[in-house]
Parts: sequence; structure tokens; C-alpha cells
Amino acid sequence: MHPAPSVIAFTTLSGLGFGLLAFLGLGLPPVSGWVAFVFFALAYTLAVGGLLASVAHLANPKNALKAFSQWRSSWLSREGIAAVAALLTMAVFAVALIFFDLRLRFLGLFGALLCLGTVFTTSMIYTQLKTVPRWNMWTTPSVFMMHALGGGALLAGQTRLAAVLLVILGALMVWAWIKGDEKGRAGSTLETATGLGRIGKVRLLEPPHSGENYLLKEMAYQVGRKHAVKLRIFALGLGVVLPVLLMLALPVTHFIGFVAVLSHLVGIAAGRWLFFAEAEHVQALYYGK
Repeated sequence: MHPAPSVIAFTTLSGLGFGLLAFLGLGLPPVSGWVAFVFFALAYTLAVGGLLASVAHLANPKNALKAFSQWRSSWLSREGIAAVAALLTMAVFAVALIFFDLRLRFLGLFGALLCLGTVFTTSMIYTQLKTVPRWNMWTTPSVFMMHALGGGALLAGQTRLAAVLLVILGALMVWAWIKGDEKGRAGSTLETATGLGRIGKVRLLEPPHSGENYLLKEMAYQVGRKHAVKLRIFALGLGVVLPVLLMLALPVTHFIGFVAVLSHLVGIAAGRWLFFAEAEHVQALYYGK
């Protein structure tokens, strides 16, 4: 699949933003007043900024509101509804905490659940696609959720908890890559698609098109294997290993925290790029890919 920058920004930033909002709803860190304002401002900037980036990916952004009406069948619609509900709920919680020093614990817990539910609905947009074997696995929502929890804990200053969650995230990323490679090789082929595999190897007589088209650009994007391995190491190293080492091996200061968050953000963005670039859509078989 073509790794559009808008979707990469959306899945990376919104995950961190909703993850931080979830921890703030749980009272971590236990802030109030203008310190709480800074934390909520950061969380909303990431969450809303990511959502706005996703709208930029639409061919007609003005039609985005129509997505809310398809909640019975569309995970994209459910994501939109969950995001609005989470942001509004946490806004009430934030106003009470910042301006009235009132911690509405039940509302915070409910808002945290809505935030994590939003991340889950985002992951299910991709997990449900049986036409993309690499995404159609339990590891997809697991990685999305752990990214939100690990990154959220990191932004919330919960260093020990963040280290544990990021280690789990790293393990899930590696497992997803391994199982994704296996599933990709064991997926559909020209032989299974045509039912002619019992005869022998099937090949195209000639390509369907003489030049590039939209489907080849968006659905049959290919990344070299050696580049994929390098990017996996890069994503795991910056997204997980370096932040964990910084938090466990050094005294945690604002500067160390900033470096750890920045490293995590860059690493996760690289992992998201791979998430899309390595996804093989079965329609590419039509073009002999």
C-alpha cells in the first residue's frame, strides 16, 4: 500500500495524543491548574492534529462529516464517533481540573476508556481487511493499542511503566513482522486465484495496462527487502530500545525525557511507514505483482 504522509501522521500522532489523554483521565501524572493545562494542550494538539491529518487524505475533505452516518458497518465511522465522544468527555474533565481544581474521577475513567476505544477503532479499520493479509491479524490492534499506552505513559512521565509497555510494544512489533512475512508468503497467488495451480505455474499473457494507474500506485506499492530490514531496525531502535535505555540507565530529567519522546516519535513514524509500505493487497496479483 502507498504510505501516504497524512495517514502516517494521523496514526502516529493521534495514538500518542489519545494515549496521553487516557493517562491524564486516570490521574497520571497527578497534575492540576496550569501544569494540567500544558499536559492537556499537548494531548489535544497531538490527537486533534492527527485527526486533521487524516482528513487531508480524503479526496473530498468536505465529505468527512458523512462518515459519521455509517457507524453500523464502518469502523471509520465508529472511529469518528468515538474520537468526538472522547475529546468532548476529556474536555469537561480538563476544564474541571484546570479551572476548578476538581477531579471528576468517574468522568476521567470513562474518558480514558473512550480514548483507548478510539485507538482500537482506528486499528480495526486496517485489521478488518482480509484483502491485506499482513493487516488481517490480531497483532494489528495489539500494536496500535500498545503504541498508545507506551507513548502515552512516556509523555505522562511514567518512566518505569513506559519502559515495560515499550518493551511489550517492541516484542509485538517483531512478532507482527515475523507473522506478517509468513502470512504474506502463504497468501493468495495467481495459481489459487485462477484455480489452475494443479496444472502448473500460472503467468500473465500480458499486463492489464501499458502504464501506471491509480491501483498500481496506491495498492501495489513495493519496498525492497533490504530496505525493509533496515527500517525495521531503525523503527525498533529509536521507537523502543533507545527510549527504554534512556529511562532506565540515566537520571530522568526534562532533557532526557524530551529526547526519549522524540526518539520514540521518529521510530514509531518509521514503523508506521513500513506498516503501509509492506502491506500486500491481493489485487496486485492482477498485475502480476
